Amino acid sequence: MCGIVGYIGNKTDIKIGLEALKRLEYRGYDSAGMAVYNPEQKEVSAVKAVGKIVNLEKKLAKVDLKGVPFLFYTRWATHGGVTKLNCHPHTDCKKNIWLVHNGIIENYQTLKEKLIQRGHKFISETDTEVLPHLIEHYFQGNLEEAVRKALRFVRGTYALAIISKEDPEKLVLARNSAPLLIGLGEKEYLAASDPSAVITHTKKVIYLDDGEVAVLTPSQFFIQDLNQHRIQKEVNEIDWDLEEAQKSGYPHFMLKEIMEQPESINNSLRGRLIIDSGLAKLGGIEMVQDKLKNIKKVNIVACGTSYYAGLVGEYMLEEYAGIPTEIDLASEFRYRKPILDKKTANLFISQSGETADSLAALKEVKRKEGLTLGIVNVVGSSIARETEAGVYNHAGPEIGVASTKAFTSQLSILALLTLFLGRQREMSLVMGQRIAKELSKIPELVKKVLDEPMQVKALAEKYKKCDHFLFIGRKYNYPVALEGALKLKEISYIHAEGYGAGEMKHGPIALIDKKFPTLAICPLDSVYEKMISNIQEIKARGGPIIALTTENNKDIKNMVEDVIYVPKTLEMLTPILSVIPLQLFAYYMGVLRGCDVDKPRNLAKSVTVE
Repeated sequence: MCGIVGYIGNKTDIKIGLEALKRLEYRGYDSAGMAVYNPEQKEVSAVKAVGKIVNLEKKLAKVDLKGVPFLFYTRWATHGGVTKLNCHPHTDCKKNIWLVHNGIIENYQTLKEKLIQRGHKFISETDTEVLPHLIEHYFQGNLEEAVRKALRFVRGTYALAIISKEDPEKLVLARNSAPLLIGLGEKEYLAASDPSAVITHTKKVIYLDDGEVAVLTPSQFFIQDLNQHRIQKEVNEIDWDLEEAQKSGYPHFMLKEIMEQPESINNSLRGRLIIDSGLAKLGGIEMVQDKLKNIKKVNIVACGTSYYAGLVGEYMLEEYAGIPTEIDLASEFRYRKPILDKKTANLFISQSGETADSLAALKEVKRKEGLTLGIVNVVGSSIARETEAGVYNHAGPEIGVASTKAFTSQLSILALLTLFLGRQREMSLVMGQRIAKELSKIPELVKKVLDEPMQVKALAEKYKKCDHFLFIGRKYNYPVALEGALKLKEISYIHAEGYGAGEMKHGPIALIDKKFPTLAICPLDSVYEKMISNIQEIKARGGPIIALTTENNKDIKNMVEDVIYVPKTLEMLTPILSVIPLQLFAYYMGVLRGCDVDKPRNLAKSVTVE
């Protein structure tokens, strides 16, 4: 959520910031703005626009703005509506301090009242506006000093990029529980909330941690904490190219990323399977493998699609690794007082590695000295840095707001982790070899599923006018039903429900009629006969049914209106295959209904506030 770009260096062309900001559009936003210091006039000029970045671009085309440093920003409304006055950057009474902010200032009302008493005038409804006024209160010619003093009174989350017309040779950054990085270019520095913004200029980045303040000048930079202690930081290398974050001829990022799944899953598995020995080699957790050998329980913590991946992981770990496993929504984890001990591994799953609720839960576990592991796609992200050990997805950048390839990558990593932990315990060599062998085949099976997308598109054409949909599944495919429903509601704005098929008679069956279709996920597995019984219940009430089943299952055709087939694999790996037609179905439904499938309304790619 919210895209931040800041620049300082030897260039004065603000198009650098505009182009960087465009690469952050996928994060979700409703307005955009910028501010630039003009050294000739010794003033800061700002331009803001409600709506898409193109609206800001049109306004900038009518004015001749050059200068350095400058800030660009996309806002996603939290405090205050979508208006020009609420758009960032915000400034103080003297129009000296200008800043952009991602996060939420929890004590802004108290700060605002005190600042008003001291004569400060506010023009917006935002929590952010208290920050430039508070910095103004402490400003005596040195920007970073004023920032440090002000932030001691701030409670909440923030990623900040700040400039000052009275201290114009600096771009100051600060972070607390919201992502922010520095791109190290040639005689230039870019600040951003995401690596995609800086990748055309540099692949070398430094990720800020909580409580850090960075001071960038045209020739150098330094990082310190709020007590002015200097901090030495590791320089990270972005491990993907700009081409990977472009559409490559596809009409939408979502379709591109669905079609990339044979490759992204292969990248997640590469070098990690030892088929002859039935083992998984996970270098990221080898440092804690002795601790993992002795754990008695796993807590999985995640949000959204990652949570559904964790639900599949729960089945895997209990059935094949023999480890009792619980899964929690990160937003609830801290509030139920979870029992944490040295024999429990706490696994955090996040595509971005910046999910605010997951980070908050992670910090709570660390505070209680629990073992923390991560499954994360973004190298160098906060969860990747904060966890004791973990596994990277290596799925490449995912630009579409609705997660697709990250989900199947997470399932693949969870299968690897199950193999790793299972072979530490009582999983036999034969079972290990079987899982490893079947897992190695998954990229080719996924390719086979993707070879016939037109069949799914035809189903979307048939059902595109439906306003309600039910997805049902059992065991491993119950989480897939939840994910299929989530994708449909995210992308097409259709009301969709995911349910455990055994729960139909406990309420949901009351919804069934001729206008309420059901997509039943029923591969030929250990619960297939139970699924058939649930399908018959729906059929008896006149509900249309689409069945997703294993190839060569001809019997089911007589029970349902439509059938989607996927190849056969191990039951624990079936979700990787069965979810892909559901992704395509959501995509085509969204396109046919005229929705913006890459940037669905009200949603953001990376949820960085609780």
